Amino acid sequence: MDETMAKALIRTEGLGRDYAMGDSIVHALRDVNLSIAAGEFVAIMGSSGSGKSTMMNLLGCLDTPTSGTYFLDGEDVSKLDTDTLASLRNRKIGFVFQGFNLLARTTALDNVQLPLMYGAFDRVERRRRAELALREVGLAERMDHHPAQLSGGQQQRVAIARALVNRPALILADEPTGALDSHTGLEIIAVFQRLNRAGMTVVVVTHEPDVARFAGRIVRFQDGRMLSDEAASAPDDAAVVLAAQAAPLPVPSGIAEAVG
Repeated sequence: MDETMAKALIRTEGLGRDYAMGDSIVHALRDVNLSIAAGEFVAIMGSSGSGKSTMMNLLGCLDTPTSGTYFLDGEDVSKLDTDTLASLRNRKIGFVFQGFNLLARTTALDNVQLPLMYGAFDRVERRRRAELALREVGLAERMDHHPAQLSGGQQQRVAIARALVNRPALILADEPTGALDSHTGLEIIAVFQRLNRAGMTVVVVTHEPDVARFAGRIVRFQDGRMLSDEAASAPDDAAVVLAAQAAPLPVPSGIAEAVG
C-alpha cells in the first residue's frame, strides 16, 4: 500500500452493488475506485438513477457491496456483519439528511444527545458534548427549543450538531439543502465549510450544481459508474456569498442627489 492510500479516509476498489428485480439483475453501481483523504470536502453528483444514492449508502455503511472492497479509516468494512456495521456507523460517521430526521417532541439538546445513548457516556458527559456541538453550529440560545419552534435552517443545524456529537471521522450529508430556501441553504453550506476548514471530512451527495460549487472536489456518477473526479481550483466561499447578499445595494447617484 502506497503512502497516499495509507492516508485515505475512504478508499474503494472495484466497488459494485447489484439488486435483484424479479428475474433481472440491476447493476446500481459498477467498478468504482475512489479515494478521499481526511480533511477533504467532496461533492458526489449525479441525476436520479446515476448511482450516487447507492454510493452514499455504501460509504455510510448502510449497505454492503456485492463486489469490491471498501476501506473506512484503514478498516475493510466490506463484509462486516450488521451489528458491527451499526457500531462502526455510530463511531465513525455523522449523517445529515434532507428531512432533518429530528424527534418532534424532543428538545434540540436531547435530539443531539441521541447518538451518545449507545456509547459509554454518563448523563453529564452526554449533555456536555451535546451543548458543545450546538454551540459549534450557532444554536447556544436554542438548546431547549423543540423542532416546531425552530426554522428549517435551525433544524438542519440541530441535525449537523447531532452528526458532530460523537466526533466522527466523516460527515456524510444527503441533499442537506434540499428542503431549504436558497439563502438558508447557503447558511448550511457555510457551516459545512467552516467545519471542513477545522479539519472535518465532509462528503455531500447532491444533484445541485449550486451546492457542489462550494466543494473542493466534485465526483460525478452516471449509469452506475463514476464518470469524473475533478478538483476545484477555487471553490466558492459560502460565507462571502452570504455577506455579499446582505450588503446594501448602492443608490444610483441621480436618486441620491434628488433625495439630498
